[in-house]
Amino acid sequence: MATIADQNSAANAAAEAQPAHWAEGNPSEADIGHIPGEGGWPMVGNTFKMLADPHAFTRRMVETYGRVYKTKAFGGWNVAMIGAEANELVLFNKEKIFSSEQGWGPVLDQLFPRGLMLMDFDHHRIDRRALSIAFKPGPMRHYSGALNRGISKEVANWSGPMEFYPAIKELTLDLAADSFIGIPWGPEADKINEAFVDMVQASVAPVRKPLPFTKMKRGVDGRAFLVDYFTAETHKRRENGGGQDMFSQFATATREDGSLLPVDEVVDHMNFLMMAAHDTITSSATSLIYLLAKNPEWQAKVRDEILAVTGGPDSDGEARPLDYDDMGKLELTEMAFKESLRMMPPVPSMPRRALKSFEFGGYHIPAGTPCGINIYWTHHSEDYWDDPYTFDPMRFTPDKVKARHKYAWVPFGGGAHMCLGLHFAYMQVKVLMAQILQRYEIVIEKGYEPDWQPWPIPQPKDGLKIEFRPL
Repeated sequence: MATIADQNSAANAAAEAQPAHWAEGNPSEADIGHIPGEGGWPMVGNTFKMLADPHAFTRRMVETYGRVYKTKAFGGWNVAMIGAEANELVLFNKEKIFSSEQGWGPVLDQLFPRGLMLMDFDHHRIDRRALSIAFKPGPMRHYSGALNRGISKEVANWSGPMEFYPAIKELTLDLAADSFIGIPWGPEADKINEAFVDMVQASVAPVRKPLPFTKMKRGVDGRAFLVDYFTAETHKRRENGGGQDMFSQFATATREDGSLLPVDEVVDHMNFLMMAAHDTITSSATSLIYLLAKNPEWQAKVRDEILAVTGGPDSDGEARPLDYDDMGKLELTEMAFKESLRMMPPVPSMPRRALKSFEFGGYHIPAGTPCGINIYWTHHSEDYWDDPYTFDPMRFTPDKVKARHKYAWVPFGGGAHMCLGLHFAYMQVKVLMAQILQRYEIVIEKGYEPDWQPWPIPQPKDGLKIEFRPL
């Protein structure tokens, strides 16, 4: 639960949370007066309640007002649309009603402007196609080798009790420096990683101005450092032809007309990708480790599959790498990962802004309305899932997936904005599990239930206390 000091800081900064240009054209309370909901306390709205327990808040609002409701928080009115049908409307966005740029912009535009997630329609489509070269089989095979080497080196030292979250966070940052940027682990990578950490922390800081000694100031300074670094590196890689790392692929990517992406856009895409990848993978890997420790029968099934595919440790007792061509064979591992993403989606909700008026759930929602969908609620609704708070990877057998609403499971988003790096995420987690489960049994104390920070990206407040017991 957020502290009172944290809540007060967030509430006092609510008026600053949305720059004026994002709020232009937002509907008044009268414009959405026909939509049920509540404004909360004077000035601060429902900010305190949402920060304290966002999932409980959403549950109460749905039970009280239904699956379309309005609420006031962080300086303005928002309309929430809840459930798989709402996910489909917003994410598929067939009628081009919703702007991702204007939804995420108030949160991210000072630090991660022009990231792929903050683009709409033709601009998004053109840049996404250009950047997709970084996720073709050739580069992905290269990343696979880097991931196997880096993860093996670190995981070999993880024997015994530890806090998993800070360890995987550090490893994920180092892997990003290697696979994404193509630089070795060391002082240069450490400085880049520090700048990224500052930017990520600033993206959710309650004070949205870069005042001295604030998180936002450190984040803005981190961005300035990385802009300079990536700008110089983009020119170098274009001159030298680049390599197989992700940054080199971005630096040499071309649009449909054959033109290179502008250097400043390459820089912004790289900044955003590093942010999106390292925090979400850290969160999702942590939830998977916890759930396998809590469900040892599934841990054994995943281990048996990994041993069958890799052949198990070599004659020296070292864990074998997971070959790129064998990734698809880890079906149970992937199902377990998908189930962990269902139970703890790394992005629990997604904001948008309506560019034109529309109808949903029997309500007229006017143009300019900030809207949102709640992935966590959908992932835990009995309308789509039997016994939704139980870990059951068998939910993801092909027949069950086919029978379920296509937008009942959306941890990677959907439609045109489906996460570009989702296959990289699957690959990194599979390599991680292969290296861990060939070596260790993952153990937690009986009855251990970590307290999770639910927002903006889930993480265990105590770091997740586990033990890796050598097999």
